[in-house]
Amino acid sequence: MYFHKKPIALYIAVFVSATGTPQVFAAEQAQKTPEVETLIIEHQRNSLIGTAVSASQGEINADEIAIRPMLRSGEILEWVPGMVVTQHSGSGKANQYFLRGFNLDHGTDFATSIDGMPINMRTHGHGQGYTDLNFVIPETIERIAYNKGSYYPEVGDFSGAGSANMLTQSKLEQGHLELSLGQDNYQRLVVTDSVDTGSGSLLFGIEANRYDGPWTDINEDVDKRNLLLKYSSELSGGKFSITGMAYDNTWNSADQIPQRAVEQGLINELGSLDTTVGGESSRYSLSAQWQNEHVNVSFYAINYDLNLWSNFTYYLDDPVNGDQFEQVDERLIYGGQASYQFANTISDMAVQHKFGVQWRVDDIDEVGLYRSQARLRSGAVRSDAVDEQSVSLYWQGQIQLSNDLRTQLGVRYDRFDFDVASLIDTNVYGIDLSGNRGTENDDKTSVKASVIYTLNDEWESYLSVGQGFHSNDARGTIRQVDPLDGNTLAPVDPLVSSLGYELGLRANINERFNTSVALWILKLDSELLFVGDAGNTEASRASKRQGLELTGYYRINKHVTFDLEYAFTEAEFTDFSEDGNDIPGAINHVLQSGLSAVYDNGLFGSLRLRYFGKRPLIEDASVESDPTTVANLRVGYSYNNLTFKLDLLNLFDSNDHDIDYFYASRLAGETELDGIEDIHYHVIEPRTVRASVSWAF
Repeated sequence: MYFHKKPIALYIAVFVSATGTPQVFAAEQAQKTPEVETLIIEHQRNSLIGTAVSASQGEINADEIAIRPMLRSGEILEWVPGMVVTQHSGSGKANQYFLRGFNLDHGTDFATSIDGMPINMRTHGHGQGYTDLNFVIPETIERIAYNKGSYYPEVGDFSGAGSANMLTQSKLEQGHLELSLGQDNYQRLVVTDSVDTGSGSLLFGIEANRYDGPWTDINEDVDKRNLLLKYSSELSGGKFSITGMAYDNTWNSADQIPQRAVEQGLINELGSLDTTVGGESSRYSLSAQWQNEHVNVSFYAINYDLNLWSNFTYYLDDPVNGDQFEQVDERLIYGGQASYQFANTISDMAVQHKFGVQWRVDDIDEVGLYRSQARLRSGAVRSDAVDEQSVSLYWQGQIQLSNDLRTQLGVRYDRFDFDVASLIDTNVYGIDLSGNRGTENDDKTSVKASVIYTLNDEWESYLSVGQGFHSNDARGTIRQVDPLDGNTLAPVDPLVSSLGYELGLRANINERFNTSVALWILKLDSELLFVGDAGNTEASRASKRQGLELTGYYRINKHVTFDLEYAFTEAEFTDFSEDGNDIPGAINHVLQSGLSAVYDNGLFGSLRLRYFGKRPLIEDASVESDPTTVANLRVGYSYNNLTFKLDLLNLFDSNDHDIDYFYASRLAGETELDGIEDIHYHVIEPRTVRASVSWAF
């Protein structure tokens, strides 16, 4: 496969993945448990009783991932109960994520990784914690282990709401070739296989995807290409793997649109006001890992870049040339982890210790914001080089107090260093930015604890508490000049603390019904974020979120399963303001449910329903979005080595919204200098049909 932007760069670095972390340790223990049936169908989840430390942990296997219909690859995270994955722009851009009352934007406060490599981008050109999953080939994922809450010592930055680690396959029993075709010029080719080399196994995955989308004014012209190579073998009494990944993508964007433009007949719901926005991005990585019973060591290096053109306010700032802007991010990330675990006894109590160290360097050649028109730059708003480094130490201990009672205690220390230097002296507005340079550092110690009581073989209860944090954009941590008006901006805190509590219950009844319930609270000191669209830093207020989560997975018989996941959240700012105390974008209700079937005669299918409720768009909740409901259906048939699938996405052709915002914009011809405040939204893509045929070899 040809990647047109640059050859795959090979980097060597060291990396430690989380063997023995609660979620992976749980997976290992679950694999040792004899299964009642060999047939695996959707939602026959491992119970995790006896290994989990909260009711908000879980894991998803490859068979479950394979049966679910998805519009975009980023929707793989919707396997996390309560998570909503949407899009407000082009298919090549990172998705929008919602969980536990957070509008996570593109990833802040939810830490995501693959084979231990971080996916969240610090000090990113578009937004802090940017999480682009387009480089993931879903067919190569073996398992997703997720944690919600801040109770897990091995997870640090961006983990206030939770985390998820995707683990890739090491060996496939069969090769797999699949071709998918659909409406709006949807084309996707995937090839996966593994080869026995004698000394080990070489796995590869190739994906090519093209798509124009249903939009009336643009073709998305998505051109996505992915490559995965992974070599695994036994080495020096342990397991060794080295993995290379390559991703390249270009696209045009159908961004959110103002409601009044549709009502006035300027465009329809599938139209666009700026048809020249879009992006291009690439990600190349190399990682290596070695682990045995006690030690886990790994290294990674990532070469990443993004050019993203957007226009959300149209002619508000520049009534002649328009408000289009370009965001730039070009960086090298490298780092690693190492952990050592062992068991001993203290006062006749069994204790499982784990000590770990993690480090990461973001060497950012440029993170920038430019004014543009039809993707041609007219000048820089700001452009910076950043060196951001972190090192983390943690310890966790699982103590078996009695046959039924155990605890997990943990402490974590994180140190961050920031070095920022402006790459320009004067910006497009004539403002002197030469003084926007400096260094800063910060550290944080976090304590976490869980108490687990096993009621019987089928029921287990949990009480958890933990401190967490997320880092802020490095550019906001130094004293600086506002690139828009030249005013002096005070620095913000580099690390923002959070504190979470949770009471939970989990059950696995007769190996047919898995359920969990969790009551949780999460407090944030302040949601301080760098606003990439404006080029400055804004501080929001302290906040509190609390909620209830309920999951249930029922195996009706050996062929059919039913699942139901419900999340309720209350979210508010904790300091009173006349503007109101509601948190914009916080979803109160999320419901997902599905029915899946796999029959011995080769027939299979999955019907999914997703609902998320209305949410306030401004602090006083005087403007709210409507709720959103969408259903997807997959039906298929397997015969010998051939499999046929038919996906009906947005089955009932809903025209609900993927996302809504409320802000001021100005259309061509409008005379209001301050713009008009309006709802801006991105509609769900209309019903689309995709057919696939695959061959196992």
